[in-house]
Amino acid sequence: MPIPSLQFRPKYVSFDCYGTLIEYPITPITRELVGDQIPAKQWDQFVREFRGYRYDQVRGEYYSYEQVLQDSFERVCRKWGVKAAPDAGKRFADGVRSWGPHADVPEPLKKMSENYKLVIFSNADDAFLEESVPRLGADFHAVYTAEQAGFYKPRYAAFEYMLDQLDASPEDFVHVSSHTRYDLMPMHDMGFRNLILLDRGYDPVTHGYDYVPVKSLDDLNTMLGI
Repeated sequence: MPIPSLQFRPKYVSFDCYGTLIEYPITPITRELVGDQIPAKQWDQFVREFRGYRYDQVRGEYYSYEQVLQDSFERVCRKWGVKAAPDAGKRFADGVRSWGPHADVPEPLKKMSENYKLVIFSNADDAFLEESVPRLGADFHAVYTAEQAGFYKPRYAAFEYMLDQLDASPEDFVHVSSHTRYDLMPMHDMGFRNLILLDRGYDPVTHGYDYVPVKSLDDLNTMLGI
């Protein structure tokens, strides 16, 4: 099936960072922390529920991402009757700060940055992005974080912060994320229409939110006419 072309030139191509551009292999650390406390046949369910608790944990007021990871891990462990390591948040956070880009990101992202203004809005603290963004190998017009905004995605105020900082409107963006619930669904409800799911298998492809699934940034570059 041919890749569709965009019918306009966006002012900004914006991105989620972790999972979308930077790898997010949090499951191996989770396995190290819980060991054999979770039966093998229930492991996938535990991983799904931990992901859900992380999502739920950021829907309130902003506080540090490391503590978000600690608190969400403690919640899922409590539900499963598993002992949660007191340093789990730090171990997860250290992992996030150490991870690099997906192998399919640097080359097409650099090409994109030579043709468009790129923006990141990330659900993390400034210190995480200070380590991660240079590894992407592309120039970014702006990098925004939940710490700067005072809100995590999917809170509307997080996206409103990005709009305010750029003095922009939803029509100015193509936004790219591998996460439907954090980014694409709330942004659709706020009036963003040029939404791209970089499908890395985190979330099922849903209907009714007008986003376009792609398998790679090369596909997105084709859409952008590069």
